[in-house]
Amino acid sequence: MVDEAHSRIDPITPQNYPVPLSPQLPPISKQIEIRRAMSASSKSSLFVLSRADILYDDEWVLAINKPQGIYSESVLSSVASALALPSPSDGLTEGIKSSLPEPELHLANRLDRDTSGVMVITKSHKVAAKLVKAFTDHKVRKTYIALCVGSAPHWRKITVRSGHGRSKFGAWRVYAASDVGRTLPGGSVVRDMETSFEVLSINGKGSFKEACEFSNDEGSIMVVEQRADRKDVMEDEILVRAYPRSGRTHQIRLHCQYLGISIKGDVKYEGVHEWQDKTYDAHQLHAESMCFEHPVIGNRIVLLAPLPLWVNQALQL
Repeated sequence: MVDEAHSRIDPITPQNYPVPLSPQLPPISKQIEIRRAMSASSKSSLFVLSRADILYDDEWVLAINKPQGIYSESVLSSVASALALPSPSDGLTEGIKSSLPEPELHLANRLDRDTSGVMVITKSHKVAAKLVKAFTDHKVRKTYIALCVGSAPHWRKITVRSGHGRSKFGAWRVYAASDVGRTLPGGSVVRDMETSFEVLSINGKGSFKEACEFSNDEGSIMVVEQRADRKDVMEDEILVRAYPRSGRTHQIRLHCQYLGISIKGDVKYEGVHEWQDKTYDAHQLHAESMCFEHPVIGNRIVLLAPLPLWVNQALQL
């Protein structure tokens, strides 16, 4: 069989396909992912949303701090019962609240099973359509925090531009920026993908600062056109903030892998499963914030999810 990393000719069909620039899934990842999925299914079936999980709530929009290891759909299915609970501040009795029409709940964004943080749910079809358009038009700003392991980068800020798509093996992969628009096996096409990163700390040395707007003229710009020439040295712990400009599946995880600083615990994308005598059962990625214009009122909404414990530990706070 011809190695897809060294040929632009698919070994099964005569059609030319773009070559993915990130590696195939590590063999060990399948077994670990199955175990994690089973555990998450069990936890998700028992998940009950509490008022403490709610970051924002009004007549049209609800924001949740999703826990790690819970499926987004399970959070959505638990929302109705949580909203039926009377809040001390709303002045409604449980009987009155239960008589109100049930909202038409939709996930405005999804988070991977092991990613924690801000997740938005809309309460009507019309509001859902408006917010989906805002995401499509790149009018929703998001930040993520990731704890990575690799060789300490030489950059403090960087923007990565590449292609994104499924390889012939069905896995999400990084492609060259020049491959955007080309057809992939199965009929899909390579789409554009862009993420900006800033280093917050290396091996506990650094400081946490609030997220701010990241303009494209900050730091260096890496336009991906070939396989990364990186050091496969796992010696440093790097805490980064990511600013995704597009909303591709596994975007931050893929770009961290390409940069040689895979997210800790992210076995699907070469993240360490064991590190400093500790085993990790999930990847350490957190949806820190989201900012958008309210789809009905029009005011600016800024959502912040409390930082998980591993962030404070990485900063040695």
